[in-house]
Amino acid sequence: MSATKQRRASNRLAVRKTYKLFIGGKFVRSESGRVLTARSGNGNELDNFSHASRKDFRDAVVAARGAFEGWAKSSAYLRGQILYRAAEMLENRQDELTAELVRSLGVSSAKARTEVTASIDRLVYFAGWTDKLSQVFGSVNPVSSPHFNFTIPEPTGVVTVIAPDEPSLLAMISLLAPVILTGNTAVVVASETHAFPALTFAEIVATSDIPSGVVNVLAGKRKELAPHIAGHFDVNAIIDGSGDDDGVLGGGTALNLKRYAKRALAMRDWFTRRAEDPYWILDTLEFKTTWHPIGL
Repeated sequence: MSATKQRRASNRLAVRKTYKLFIGGKFVRSESGRVLTARSGNGNELDNFSHASRKDFRDAVVAARGAFEGWAKSSAYLRGQILYRAAEMLENRQDELTAELVRSLGVSSAKARTEVTASIDRLVYFAGWTDKLSQVFGSVNPVSSPHFNFTIPEPTGVVTVIAPDEPSLLAMISLLAPVILTGNTAVVVASETHAFPALTFAEIVATSDIPSGVVNVLAGKRKELAPHIAGHFDVNAIIDGSGDDDGVLGGGTALNLKRYAKRALAMRDWFTRRAEDPYWILDTLEFKTTWHPIGL
């Protein structure tokens, strides 16, 4: 290469990526046109990402509600296979996710790799619960009449998942998987300071077998979105792992009786069995009791 060409190559500006929101199976810019600039652990500017607005959140809820019926009616076995397929794709893109964590958080490659592999294992673990939760959490009830009486778990509907800042990938998957494995659909609000791993995960979801609208991923400022999440009448539950405790999200339970569960674990606990508690699945389940006469 000539000296002139070398100088031109060295002066070239890289084309930075603007990470988009993931709503209804499509990558979209915020309707407001706003973007935020992510910074690395040492304060350097990284790429930009779309800043979700109230309208974006409402669009995500509409997409999640539209996908709910089909996802909830799919068989438990099929949902397990689909989630396992997503874990396969995470496995295939380990290097990319590791690089995202390294540049976003400023951690070592070894530490980032540990979080990625833990995320894959966590998704596989919860995928295995899809066809077991009915046996574990359901029951056949003794009654004093000639009937069979069954209590059956069912998904509650649209769930908003608030991810903590760290560990941005593992915690998000640990909160999301128990929600969608039962047939719920989700609107995820990614880490405010380290959104890239979650938005990269959305790219994996887009190319997996997870139906459009089952998982929607937003990024932006939690405090700005919190009142709209709490006040939305078509959100059935909120799973909050952010650690923010200003009462806004919890206060939404009084409006339409939406469920609210707080999952603010310490950083190290997300890597332990505490973050794969099967009873987290109950946070977004309803129970139906069915009577059936015993034939003579």
